[in-house]
Amino acid sequence: MAALNRREIVAKLLANRGEDLLVVPSLGQACYDCFAAGDSPRTFYMWGAMGGAVPVALGLAIAQPEKRVLCIAGDGELLMGLGALAAAAAEAPPNFAIACIDNERYGETGQQQTATGRGTNLTAIAAGAGFGTTMMVTKEADIAAGVKACRETQGPVFVTFKVDDAPLPAALPPKDGAYLKSRFREAVVGKI
Repeated sequence: MAALNRREIVAKLLANRGEDLLVVPSLGQACYDCFAAGDSPRTFYMWGAMGGAVPVALGLAIAQPEKRVLCIAGDGELLMGLGALAAAAAEAPPNFAIACIDNERYGETGQQQTATGRGTNLTAIAAGAGFGTTMMVTKEADIAAGVKACRETQGPVFVTFKVDDAPLPAALPPKDGAYLKSRFREAVVGKI
């Protein structure tokens, strides 16, 4: 297990994001990490939809080709929806990236070990599915390259950041789904 800090990585992924970066974090820790890095109406928090972040982000990337779309997902989320990786690779939107925050644990249900803690390599799965750029970041010195790939490299991009499994204080974004949907839509396309 790597000793990288998930909150520091997510903060770097979202630094200086401007108006052209749309973010879809998976439920649980990824939502908390994004909120802790600074709330934005251009972040669509996924509450109670495990396995749904990649499909939502993929649809957004296809619908908004002029904007960068970054899905920030935990390993448990991605393991639940491996087929979504194949769909994302097949669609191959050039503005799409996935940052996998892999702590090898199901953080929302008691820290049980995931398959990535027993040898499953999500980066290899993404490469096999056909992602154009894949990488695994396990060292502090490589974080900047991983962040740059997620923010700038033509997609689809898949970067795994191996992080420690230390519990962090919850930083809870709003939970009102209608409010989150409306503010996100207004931030992306304006008032309707």
